[in-house]
Amino acid sequence: MNRTNRLAAIVMALQHGHETAHSLGEKFEVSRRTILRDIQSLSEMNVPIIAISGPGGGFRLMEGYVLPPLQLDPVEAATLLFALEGLSRYADTPFHEKRWTLMNKVKAIIPDDIMSRIDPMLQQLYHHIPDRNYILPHLDALLACIPEHEWLSVLYRSVSRQRWLHICPSRVYASSGFWYCEAYSLEHGEQRLFRVDRITDVKAIEPQDAQVLHEQAEQQQSKPILQNSSQPWLRHN
Repeated sequence: MNRTNRLAAIVMALQHGHETAHSLGEKFEVSRRTILRDIQSLSEMNVPIIAISGPGGGFRLMEGYVLPPLQLDPVEAATLLFALEGLSRYADTPFHEKRWTLMNKVKAIIPDDIMSRIDPMLQQLYHHIPDRNYILPHLDALLACIPEHEWLSVLYRSVSRQRWLHICPSRVYASSGFWYCEAYSLEHGEQRLFRVDRITDVKAIEPQDAQVLHEQAEQQQSKPILQNSSQPWLRHN
């Protein structure tokens, strides 16, 4: 990444919140000293960056400052289209119809000369994702629980049986054509990995009941666990 692009990227990173010189250096793979020089240059360009001193200090943008829209360069445009093309190969996604409308919008705003340069590049790239046949009616419910660490009651069909479980989802990701949810399972007393297409029904949990589940989970997690080195950290259902 050249310096001009890095300066713009630093401002965009600060638009999303507080950053330190160390965190910015790791993102852009440069030294802390280079980041400090970049911050100085941005300040001289009248970008309103506020330095925060003391423990937990760093940098942030002045309230209300927004970077004007930037044009994608050919490699950035190709990266975005390639990522969207990979998402479109999954049978179902959290964003379903939006993946197609976004692809069309991105192509519409990319100038013809840039599209002509990146098309040959995209023709040589391919996402190998196995074809799967499923729908994910409950994926949005899982995603909605993650920010506030909420609980759900789910009817889960494993290889051997089907039963209701109380889970607290923490992460959702895609792999090998399937979507998976990492969640704490009260019935198992540990963090588990669930295949989302095997969740056949979900029920919301009232706040007062969720508090009870949180307390029960904390009690389970506070108990000493004898680790077996031959066992994986995260069990798959």
